[in-house]
Amino acid sequence: MNEYDTLRRLAKAAKQINATSINELFVTDGERLQELTVSLRGMRVDFSRQKLDGETLGLLLNYAEQRKVSKFLTQMAEGEIVNISENRPAGHIKARKQNNKSAEPIRQFVTNLHQGVITGFGGRRISHIVHIGIGGSDLGPRLVYDALKRSKEPAINVRFVSNVDAACINDALSGLDPASTLVFVVSKSFSTAETISNAKIARDWLNQHLGDNASSKQMYAITANAEKAGDFDIRAKNIFAFEKDIGGRFSLWSSVGLSLAASLGNANWQQLLAGARAMDQHLLQTPMSRNLPILSALISFWNLNFLKMPARAIVPYAHRLSLLSLWLQQLIMESNGKSVTSTGKPTDLLAAPIVFGDAGTNAQHAFFQALHQGPNPVPVDFIGVIKDAENHPQQSKSLLANLLAQSIALMCGKQDLQNPQTNFPGDRPSTTILLDELTPFNLGGLLAFYEHETVVLAHLCRINPFDQWGVELGKKLAVQMQNRLDGMEAPKYDMATEAMLKHINKKHDK
Repeated sequence: MNEYDTLRRLAKAAKQINATSINELFVTDGERLQELTVSLRGMRVDFSRQKLDGETLGLLLNYAEQRKVSKFLTQMAEGEIVNISENRPAGHIKARKQNNKSAEPIRQFVTNLHQGVITGFGGRRISHIVHIGIGGSDLGPRLVYDALKRSKEPAINVRFVSNVDAACINDALSGLDPASTLVFVVSKSFSTAETISNAKIARDWLNQHLGDNASSKQMYAITANAEKAGDFDIRAKNIFAFEKDIGGRFSLWSSVGLSLAASLGNANWQQLLAGARAMDQHLLQTPMSRNLPILSALISFWNLNFLKMPARAIVPYAHRLSLLSLWLQQLIMESNGKSVTSTGKPTDLLAAPIVFGDAGTNAQHAFFQALHQGPNPVPVDFIGVIKDAENHPQQSKSLLANLLAQSIALMCGKQDLQNPQTNFPGDRPSTTILLDELTPFNLGGLLAFYEHETVVLAHLCRINPFDQWGVELGKKLAVQMQNRLDGMEAPKYDMATEAMLKHINKKHDK
């Protein structure tokens, strides 16, 4: 049987499984919970409420074998070229290895910063870092900073700037003392329009308050283009390498995480990396039937392509993980939102659900109505943290109680034949991930888990998750639109665009 035969058998299995409820699957398979629950240090993942049976899982595992998933993952980890369109390896696993070449410069910088060797204007101790980046150069670091605020060193606070809207940079700089502030400019190419625009404002802010040469001392670049950073008047010793083989959305483990290392301190930063490495080892060493990222990818593949569920909700019942759904939205949709294979041929397999979410219990008062009673079931990832770190144990128990209640309600529903308005159909799939506590190690493992799941899902669908050509066209057109708004010559476009340009220019001129 080849992989196409397996896909046909999976399509047939989907028709059969639709006639069976998740509740019934528990009744007919006494080993279901044990077989679909996997524990790893600090983490327990329960897939048992997903809508598939043992036969279906067997077919999915066969398909993964046929697609040579394990071989592909080994090639990726060993640095072989897996990013076909850009002829590059994918370096995010290498970035978190203990012997990675960027590790020592980061460690030394953090030590010098906390010991007061690195100072601001007039020898002032550094109290704040303004981290300027966008996309993967922003979302990952911002997520981790929010998640681990209870673990960070008290001396260093970080403010993040991403949007080209001036309100973002204005808010970040507001109330800061320029003499005790460092500015990190994070851009692989050092030409990202939004980042460079904000960096210019920050540079002017430093120089205006501290003198013309202040920015050269207090600005740092994290980039693969040291020459452009130098042209921006950033000193060579203030430039940290951003490896070209690491995609932005996979980059927080590299020098892109410099602001995190500075705020967390070296010990916590190393624990974050260690948690990710533990998940790397699990991925590469564990049989597929007990392999967390591979199982999760197979289930997502099943939900998308056979149960025809095109969306996925991410709901962490932890306020400090509020940004997780946004980070995953970029990770999954930018990596896998493609309609051609890595060889350029059209694909009929979906690898990118529409990802959305928010923190529980806020999400319950926003979109859970549609999850429970909407016509189209949406698989949900519930993420909970067991140990209270906020010194309010009853609040923690309330969060966990709501997580458990929502997963029960989605699966079991509540039949009310007398009043359709209060009928809950149930039979809606979910995965539950429980962290023992929100530590740097456990967070590193959780984020690496989702990274690997995304890559495996892409490989199952024969696409390249490491490029992102789909973001380029809009960037190029934006330059032309900027030229038109500045009164320069540029191509003309459709009637609607021309009318909007005319309207904007008319209002700007008043």
